[in-house]
Amino acid sequence: MFKPITMLVLVVMIASCTNKKSSEPLTETLLIQQIDLFMNSWHQAASDSNFEAYFNKIDSKGVFIGTDASENWSKQEFETYSKPHFAKGAAWNFKMLERNIYVDESKDVIWFDELLDTWMGICRGSGVIIVENSEFKIKHYVLSLAIPNEDIQKVIDATSENNAIALKNIKLTL
Repeated sequence: MFKPITMLVLVVMIASCTNKKSSEPLTETLLIQQIDLFMNSWHQAASDSNFEAYFNKIDSKGVFIGTDASENWSKQEFETYSKPHFAKGAAWNFKMLERNIYVDESKDVIWFDELLDTWMGICRGSGVIIVENSEFKIKHYVLSLAIPNEDIQKVIDATSENNAIALKNIKLTL
């Protein structure tokens, strides 16, 4: 649990990092810092099993792509899948190890990639964030397993049967 002073500092930092338009133009450096805090708070919301805080950061038309071939979810589908995990108080706990953030010239579109320490081992997340009505919204997020090159053949062997079934099902829908 957080100590009261730690919680106060965290609240002040997050509140000061909302993307409110001011009279001074937002620098790219400040925007990158704000996105970094935004993403950290998104992952923290899952760790805290705070369903509302987590899903409020995803755009209404946002997409979440998980590690399974079947996991290409709209926000609503991802909410439906996730709700029982959040309700049990055991969503997921992803800790950022490294993050790269990129900003377009308009400063309205941001894309990023990150390495995460997860219960699955090291994963890679990547996504697109938009700035809309002075708010950050995750438009697209992809989570994938980071597999060391020397282990790839073992993974191919372990997943070949299920991948063949998934491929057959995908071809049936084409």
